[in-house]
Amino acid sequence: MRIRIDAVGLPGLTCPPKAPDDDRAAYRNIHVAVQRRNRPTELLDPQPGNAASATWTLECTTTASPAGVDVKGPYVQGGPGGRFIYLSWGTVDETGAFTMFRRAKLMLDAVPAAALDGAERGGLLVGSLGLTDACGAPLCARVLPPTITWSAPTIGRPSIVSGG
Repeated sequence: MRIRIDAVGLPGLTCPPKAPDDDRAAYRNIHVAVQRRNRPTELLDPQPGNAASATWTLECTTTASPAGVDVKGPYVQGGPGGRFIYLSWGTVDETGAFTMFRRAKLMLDAVPAAALDGAERGGLLVGSLGLTDACGAPLCARVLPPTITWSAPTIGRPSIVSGG
């Protein structure tokens, strides 16, 4: 099975520090990428923060578990019942080095069962989301529906599913 993350509404190339009273300089030349499991410096396809959209496709496997379907893969983090995908936000310097400053955690245990079942049958699970939070900064923290919509596209129409 594959998981495709379709993102829109990126926040731009600069970001102020998280707290309003923080006197650190703004983050500049920000990018976002999917982080590989147990390798925080290994990133899948970093995209600039001012891109019109970003898409990442991840190979994964599924197995039946007592809690339902367990999803594993090189870009899937966490243990059974708590799996997630990290979208890492960082600055990129003139040498191309990425320095992470925050992450979004796309919670796979919040994928509706109907979407996951459809993805197992059809081979593709799609997560669609905007990457700018309510304050205009890069989306971070735990990401759950309705902030992300999960679906399992089928030929000609999507099968169910958003919700949580």
